[in-house]
Amino acid sequence: MPKINVYLPDDLAEAVKQSGVPVSAVCQRALEQAVRRVTAIRETALADLDDGPTGALAHFSPRTRAVLKLAVERARDAGAPRMSTEHLLGAMLEEGTNLALHVLRAMEVEPEQVARDLSRRQSEVQATAPPDSDPRQLDGPAANALELAVTEATALGHNYIGCEHLLLGLADEPDGVAGQVLRALGADPKPVRRAITAALAGYVHLRAESGQGQQTAASAPELAGVLRAELEPLTRRIARLEEHLGLALEG
Repeated sequence: MPKINVYLPDDLAEAVKQSGVPVSAVCQRALEQAVRRVTAIRETALADLDDGPTGALAHFSPRTRAVLKLAVERARDAGAPRMSTEHLLGAMLEEGTNLALHVLRAMEVEPEQVARDLSRRQSEVQATAPPDSDPRQLDGPAANALELAVTEATALGHNYIGCEHLLLGLADEPDGVAGQVLRALGADPKPVRRAITAALAGYVHLRAESGQGQQTAASAPELAGVLRAELEPLTRRIARLEEHLGLALEG
């Protein structure tokens, strides 16, 4: 049976040894689930977004499914042969209420600037859709970005794929226009990952403060301000931990 090495931080490795966790069995189950999700996404044609979520789409949050629907429309309107990363990022900006946008603002990356840079890049390429085109299908970089989003959600221990995971997938994908735009503005994968971890903690805190987890009425700038306040100390703490563990700082 082939072997795959799994590298762990020293403190986690020691805790695993002391707890007696069956590493091989746990890793196999986690990898099986991740492979099933990734395979399902790669094979998915986004044709049933209006129906109840099934299959690969069942793991996507309502806002993420709304973004996918908008991305299909944007690809169709642009005459693109397939949905690309720029359609996904543009749809995320258009949706306007998702946590990914608050994460960007907390990183001092304004969504309006992202939209301008994305529009500039898209205007450089004039798409002509061939007869067999289908904007519900993903091109290579877009499929890779969704796969990365699933992988990141799994690594963070989340059982859903939200727009924040999609943002990280887009930032991490090397070839698509969306990742190039995001990274040029400072939204590199590692800072985005740190910001998401901290923002989720701040978001949970904000919802708890607003009363029994009900939807908060805070405006986008107010929410971004709260997330930024939560982000700074948590980011410093994560950075110190990474330095202590000897991890590289570049994404």
